[in-house]
Amino acid sequence: MKLFLNPVFLSCVFSWFFAQFIKTIINLCLRKIHSISVLFECLIWKTGGFPSSHTALVTSLCTSIAFRNGIDSDIFMLSACLMMITIRDALGVRRSNGIHARTINQMGRELSEKNIIKYKPIKEVLGHKPMEVVVGALLGFFIGLAFSTL
Repeated sequence: MKLFLNPVFLSCVFSWFFAQFIKTIINLCLRKIHSISVLFECLIWKTGGFPSSHTALVTSLCTSIAFRNGIDSDIFMLSACLMMITIRDALGVRRSNGIHARTINQMGRELSEKNIIKYKPIKEVLGHKPMEVVVGALLGFFIGLAFSTL
């Protein structure tokens, strides 16, 4: 039960869900959500998009640990490394995968139109644009700050 009172845990959970909530509201405004199942998927599980929930979570974790344990603690260093890896992955590897997926889908559509193969598209939005990561980091920082100082 102490877990649910831990400010580090709470800041992580809240930053993740708040980022997902913002992402869902944006998708509702852009009319990209057409069913309840897509709504729940976006609210809980959707990757990519604005803001980055992965970045918000690890930045919140890092900020909360910095306030609770100090920036000279081993656990802060671990969380800072995790944050750097996660952000680098969101901007680099996962973004590249999304670009590759878009190209593969385009080739698959063309081959399918020519009746050469039947093709089912793969997910394209995997990574993040830099602004999505920056806003996720700001969101995570301020949520971590709030849970650490309240």
